[in-house]
Amino acid sequence: MEEREGKNTAKTVIENPEFRDWAGEKKREEYERQVLETALRAGQILLGNGAEIFRVEETIFRICRHYGVTSVNTFVLTNGIFLSAGNGREPYYSTVRHIPAWVTRLDKITEVNQLSREIEDHDYSIEEVSGRLDEIEAMEGRKKLAQIAVAGTACACFSFLFGGGPGDMAADFLTGLILYGFLLYGCGGLSKITGNLLCGGLITVCCIAFYHAGLGQNLRPLVMGAILPLVPGMSFTNAIRDLADGDYISGAVRMLDAVLVFMSVGAGTGAVFLIYHHLLGGVLL
Repeated sequence: MEEREGKNTAKTVIENPEFRDWAGEKKREEYERQVLETALRAGQILLGNGAEIFRVEETIFRICRHYGVTSVNTFVLTNGIFLSAGNGREPYYSTVRHIPAWVTRLDKITEVNQLSREIEDHDYSIEEVSGRLDEIEAMEGRKKLAQIAVAGTACACFSFLFGGGPGDMAADFLTGLILYGFLLYGCGGLSKITGNLLCGGLITVCCIAFYHAGLGQNLRPLVMGAILPLVPGMSFTNAIRDLADGDYISGAVRMLDAVLVFMSVGAGTGAVFLIYHHLLGGVLL
């Protein structure tokens, strides 16, 4: 008897219009929260891999708009994303994601950028989008040996552009191998300023050593060709882009970061040249 009464009570509650409205509203809230979390993940991947501020905001808006969340607001800085949503028709939601540092992975930026546009064409479910983001996050980078080989080749090519001969190119190729090997295996626990100081000094020591060994003929193209891989061209370019778009805080932070790298590398190089000049009588560049 009691069991029958319990079943009847449960059936009455389920059939109650107020209960159905409440259940539907809760389901809608969970769905919109999932949309916002997915859009935030996409923005986090972009920002963490060196994308511009406007691209991060555009991607978040594009994903949210496609899945019916129109009240979203974002505030993106170089190391964080502030996301909020909510109005009379949509539930309130806010969150902050801190991104302490970023790396340069253009392949991940391209994949997320492409995904945000495919969503509108293929009408992916939010679960499918989340799965694609998992795959993008798990993408492996180039093998370290390949990165080292490319760095050596790049240094040799830069040396040629600055007027270096075959000997200078060979010396810069070896310098590039040493430099990037040190970056990948020796700078893991160092701050950016300390690492760039050491890299600038290491480049100069290698160039001077190869010059005195007779492999290189001119210190100028040697040093200039080997330093260029350390130049933060993407950060500097994105800083100018952010400033042009009116994102002055993010642009100023990126610009300051690029300037600190320039100064750190220059300080390391200059310190070694001063020691070389005073101790061995070498000619300064």
